[in-house]
Amino acid sequence: MGPTASGKSALAATLAGHFPVEIISVDSAQIYRGMDIGTAKPSVAERRSVPHHLIDIVDPTGSYSTAQFRSDAVRLISEIAARGRIPLLVGGTMLYFKTLREGLSELPESDAAVRARIDAEAAERGWPALHAELAKIDASTAARLKPSDSQRIQRALEIYRVAGKPMSQLLGRARSALPFRLLELALVPSDRAELHRRIESRFDAMLERGLVEELRALRERHTLRPGLPSMRCVGYRQAWQHLEGEFGRDELRDRGIFATRQLAKRQLTWLRAMKAVRSFDCLAEDPDAEALDYVRRDINRASLAL
Repeated sequence: MGPTASGKSALAATLAGHFPVEIISVDSAQIYRGMDIGTAKPSVAERRSVPHHLIDIVDPTGSYSTAQFRSDAVRLISEIAARGRIPLLVGGTMLYFKTLREGLSELPESDAAVRARIDAEAAERGWPALHAELAKIDASTAARLKPSDSQRIQRALEIYRVAGKPMSQLLGRARSALPFRLLELALVPSDRAELHRRIESRFDAMLERGLVEELRALRERHTLRPGLPSMRCVGYRQAWQHLEGEFGRDELRDRGIFATRQLAKRQLTWLRAMKAVRSFDCLAEDPDAEALDYVRRDINRASLAL
């Protein structure tokens, strides 16, 4: 685990060079086909050298829930282990990790018709009005959401309309936790400013590689709209606004970097709340070697216990 630009993929490659692993992506953006540059997907060569799962499984017009991720991940973990290999989960979608470890609340699946009606209401009345409606039926959920947080307001209203109960009430009912022993590692920066410099360099590289052109091609191939989950992904949201003429290339860069920094801040907040995680400084001289040694020692202890 770790924030964006912390070196998770590099550490995964190091571990893959020493253990018989198969990688399960824990990334809510890498699931989308054709969205390669802005999600920093592993290269074709990397995916050929080590099996990767849960990458390129949904068109950018589709959706993929946390419940679907947990179901797919649990199944893949079992299948990989049955092959005598080690499941290595790699990514920065912290909600996926939390749900995988702690279990899943009994929330209803997404309902496209209900979501469409909520979107239509938002177009007519605005998201602040829907936030006020949510406050009447689920005050605790509304209190932690901004009136402009369209995605989460939509989901909370959807849950209430489908289940007939507020989301805050259903969140307390968790299904069974993951039936596997977990070894949790995180790459965390000792210097936030240096991580910000990495983020800036990485976003510049994405623009140079053709992030805007990639999105333009996707818009030509698919019927996309800005409210889709895929188009809310950091980088793509800003590129979309740029293509719509809302601002120029320089502002696209500034907004993209700022949004990525905010994403990293949220990821680090999640990580601070995860007490069982062993953290390594991603800015250290050789964090991969430290993590590799830690994993080796853990595997040796587990072998002796058997």
